[in-house]
Amino acid sequence: QVQLVESGGGLVQAGGSLRLSCAASRLTFSNYAMGWFRQAPGKEREFVAAISRSGGSTFSSDTVKGRFTISRDNAENTVFLQMNSLKPEDTAVYYCAAKFAYISGWYGVGPGSYDYWGQGTQVTVSS
Repeated sequence: QVQLVESGGGLVQAGGSLRLSCAASRLTFSNYAMGWFRQAPGKEREFVAAISRSGGSTFSSDTVKGRFTISRDNAENTVFLQMNSLKPEDTAVYYCAAKFAYISGWYGVGPGSYDYWGQGTQVTVSS
């Protein structure tokens, strides 16, 4: 069974930065598109960013564009989310997700696009 483990969350002041990591195992990582989502209390899970299996294509939501950057290291089976200029409204549990990609440039932007999910890591931004 595919395993995804997020790390790097924590408490940070507004304007600060965090780097989330998601370590994947029990899969051929370079065959999978990866995504980051987040969910705040009482809200639906929200798309944050996605990356194609090679890393050549990325996409971020308008909410985080220019502040967050998704990247991956296929040699290390890890996807990252660099978060800068954090705001209190970024507070949420952040999840990574994986989907086998038949097309090299594909990535998904909806939660239903992904088959595997991590357990999440909490990010709290104080004002």
